[in-house]
Parts: sequence; structure tokens; C-alpha cells
Amino acid sequence: MQIKDAAENWEVVSAERPFQGRKTAVASDEVRMPDGSAARRDYQVHPGSVCVLALDEQDRVLVLRQYRHPVRHRLWELPAGLLDVPGENPLHAAQRELYEEAHIKAEDWRVLVDFFPSPGGSDEAVRVFLARDLAEAEGERYEVSEEEADMELARLPLPELVRGVLAGELGNAALVTGVLALSAALSDAPSVGGLDALRPAQAPWPARPYPA
Repeated sequence: MQIKDAAENWEVVSAERPFQGRKTAVASDEVRMPDGSAARRDYQVHPGSVCVLALDEQDRVLVLRQYRHPVRHRLWELPAGLLDVPGENPLHAAQRELYEEAHIKAEDWRVLVDFFPSPGGSDEAVRVFLARDLAEAEGERYEVSEEEADMELARLPLPELVRGVLAGELGNAALVTGVLALSAALSDAPSVGGLDALRPAQAPWPARPYPA
């Protein structure tokens, strides 16, 4: 038996869009169930996100601390942003976010992990890139606003982040997923293959297809 997620699309009997926000929306679908009945499924319609786990030459991870109003927490996170430019290549979006939020560029990019952060309530898909060979970006810093104006940047050792995740002290989904994925990739498990076995930065992403 192959352990692999499979795309599937159940019949949508009716669909409504009761709310349309600036970046996301709410969908309300009547979906045909296997027994022939229909059930309503309300969920967030989301453009998708990219995140960057930037790893420096001392094996420290670039993280930022930002207030998140829905959960009333100031969370440690990876540089990240929405795929809100139609048709934009996810790698280019990730490079832009790393520049805007940390004024950093990277020479080596790979796909670390893809995931759905809340598949029962949102269609959001997230791609986390691993960025290495870091350097300061040229030119002036990007001018941030709103919550981002209050961000705190740090470079923290990977083992310290893993400890914080397992201790329940770090809860941002992309950070948790990225940190544990990198820790697994760096392990000696032969089935993993190390960092060289990670997918290339332009690997296909069925959840958010993009032009090559």
C-alpha cells in the first residue's frame, strides 16, 4: 500500500460565497456524501502561502516574532507571505518575502516541505523553502507597516527551536513543520537522504500549480 495523499473532488451540489475579504473569502458548499445525502461545508478560501527556513553557516535559523491578533499571541515564525500576486512563481514570492521581512538574500534554494495547515476549515496550501548561503541584500530596507513594523528578528540554533516545539512553547504551524522537517532531513535515516535529497526549488506543486 502506497502512503500518499490523493486528489479527489466530490460533487458540489451548490456553492455560495457569503463573505469576500481583501485577501481571503468564505465559501459555503453543499457537498454530496458517499451515502447520497448532501452536507454543508463552510471554509476559508485562501490564495496559499510560502515560508522560508533560512539556515546560516552556523546552522542557525532566521526567525521573527510577530503579534497575531486571531490567536492573541506574539509568535516566533519563519519569514512568510501570501501568494497574492496572480500567476507568481512560489520561489519568487519566497525570495521577495525573505528580502522584505529580513533584508536577506540566499544563493541555494530547495523545497523543504508542503502541507495543508487546516484542511478541515481552509483550502490554504503552504510551501516551506530551505534557503542557504545567506547574505545581506543590497539597497535600502523594505519599509514595513502595521504588525510587521513591530517585528523582532533573531537567529536561533535549530536544536533550540526543536526543543521549543516539543515543549509546546512554539506553535506557529509553518515554523513547527519546517523545523521538524529540517531536523528529519539532517538525521542519519537512510530513507531520508539528507539535504541533497530535497526537491529542487522549482518542483511541481499540485496544490498551487504555477507556470514553469
